[in-house]
Amino acid sequence: MTRRLPAAERGLVVALDRGNPERPLEPELEEFEALARAAGVAIAGRVVQRRRAPDASTLIGSGKAREVAEAVRDLNADVVLVLDDMRPRQRKSLERVIQVPIVDRTMVILDVFARHARSREGKLQVELAQLRYRQSNLIGVGADLSRLGGGIGTRGPGETKLETDRRRIAQRISALRSRLDAVRRRRATQRSENRREPLIALVGYTNVGKSSLLNALAHSDAFVADQPFATLDPTVRRVYLAPQRYVRVVDTVGFITDLPKDLVAAFRATLEELSEADLLVHVTDASSADRERQERAVEALLHSLGLDQKPRLLVLNKIDAMNIGASRDPRALAVSARTGAGLDALRAALLAYDAMPV
Repeated sequence: MTRRLPAAERGLVVALDRGNPERPLEPELEEFEALARAAGVAIAGRVVQRRRAPDASTLIGSGKAREVAEAVRDLNADVVLVLDDMRPRQRKSLERVIQVPIVDRTMVILDVFARHARSREGKLQVELAQLRYRQSNLIGVGADLSRLGGGIGTRGPGETKLETDRRRIAQRISALRSRLDAVRRRRATQRSENRREPLIALVGYTNVGKSSLLNALAHSDAFVADQPFATLDPTVRRVYLAPQRYVRVVDTVGFITDLPKDLVAAFRATLEELSEADLLVHVTDASSADRERQERAVEALLHSLGLDQKPRLLVLNKIDAMNIGASRDPRALAVSARTGAGLDALRAALLAYDAMPV
């Protein structure tokens, strides 16, 4: 059974600023705080450490660790949320100084996935990702794990599984893989039965409006929420393009910069929808000042999945929310899922696309 966070759980955000001008900290820090809020945590404050390389023992250095401990006491924080992924040794060293649970970025993302998983398949995939992560990062930390209690970072498999040994976790991982392999086979069978109409996959950064766009195209009611990773389970809808011309459009899980590898592996059954698609529609957020970084993150993940050569169409969503004077990408179709602007042009582009056979 999924645990619910205490309503008053407060988190102090800690980040390491390496001073890289090509990857400024602020956009990723704001994104991390949005993830934490999606996990039900109220942001109590921030502490930023500026150094070129992480400290091997505490990530942020012993002096900054004491500063964080003071901030935790002053702000009455229940948990420290660290933007970077941490080694077990670093987490254990920090907890000796700070005396509250330490939750890193991957744990926050896994927690959001656990909160949003609705289908049996989604829950299996989240549990597999959590166990893989804990197997490789948390085994050996020992009694410290019990201090995590029932808050952020503990949803999904539950505390009892955190305290099992490698053998039992490996057995559970093997069982989950078998179940998900059955899901993959079932999906493959379903796809082969539905090849009468082309398959279009909506891909893009999390929270760019893919589900809203699917609803606008298909006049459907797929779940929509203004928060990261609201959609985990692939949703397929039949979309009308022209008389006697329909396509199937699938909305898939959103991407994020440095999406944890354990999540990518666990969601393989879902992401296979992308490899089977005739066309990828890369949806971006026209209103986001961070659009270019988000686009690069999506392209990097598509590359890691071996989908570089897959035909794709770039779509700028949320043009109704664009700042005045903001530039539009000349490669992209501009649309608004909210107002319906540009949807006719998008249907025409899908109809004319080479992947759409007559």
